[in-house]
Amino acid sequence: MAGALKEVRNRIKSVQSTQQITKAMKMVSAAKLRRAQDAIIQMRPYARKLQEMLSNIVSNIEGDSSGALATERPVEKVLLVVISSDRGLCGAYNANVIKLARTVARERYAAQTAKGNVTVWPIGKKAFDVFQRENLSVNPAYKDALQHISFEQVQQIAQDAIASFSKKEFDVVEIVYSEFKNAATQAFTVERFLPIPKAENKGGKATKADFIFEPGREVLVAELMPKILNTQLYKAVLDANASEHGARMTAMDKASENANELLKSLRISYNRARQAAITTELTEIVSGAAALQG
Repeated sequence: MAGALKEVRNRIKSVQSTQQITKAMKMVSAAKLRRAQDAIIQMRPYARKLQEMLSNIVSNIEGDSSGALATERPVEKVLLVVISSDRGLCGAYNANVIKLARTVARERYAAQTAKGNVTVWPIGKKAFDVFQRENLSVNPAYKDALQHISFEQVQQIAQDAIASFSKKEFDVVEIVYSEFKNAATQAFTVERFLPIPKAENKGGKATKADFIFEPGREVLVAELMPKILNTQLYKAVLDANASEHGARMTAMDKASENANELLKSLRISYNRARQAAITTELTEIVSGAAALQG
């Protein structure tokens, strides 16, 4: 009986220690989430407007004036830029991002995957750890990019992707990431990076508008395209960063609640065992006294 009581006490102490860790991680993630949320909320309208403007411009340029970055060509080689996190303990966040990337590779680009023509650039160690064990070409150069998120670092990744597309090393570039909605909700999405998609109206046709270009059309497009693409990837990284902290905060909150429930159950078990031990001792004392009197 004494051994059972000691075992329950040890389990209670263990759960309490774990609960302290989950509460601390929740508080840290909440603080980081506020900064990450402010960053993406400020960035999102600017990035979306730039992307819309670029798509409209590309849609209304005829011939080769739109540049190589907007040119559709037969898809033989595919690049997936997968944005995950560096650390775990954030619920199903990383699993969902990786699952979506796998689905894109196996369903949307099944023929290219079968030929070994799908390459993954993981941004974040979790995606790198998973995809390096699979039948996909993986570039490890950007797996540590989330340690210190900066526009300059993300810009370099975007420029490398643009250069690879321009050299026809890849025919299409997709970004797989989690779009931040709120602390408890993330929308896992695939976004076309290259070639630049054209804006479409409700009928699915490219929109037409009369633009006046100043300076010249080619100069303006050549200058705008890389800058807007840099912003697009940076927005995706900020979205993923906010989603990670939101998912971790939610997961740690649920873990703390589960620890409370487990502690209640353990305390009930401890009290029952303790009461049984006291009852046994009293019974033994009464039995001994009765034996002496007899």
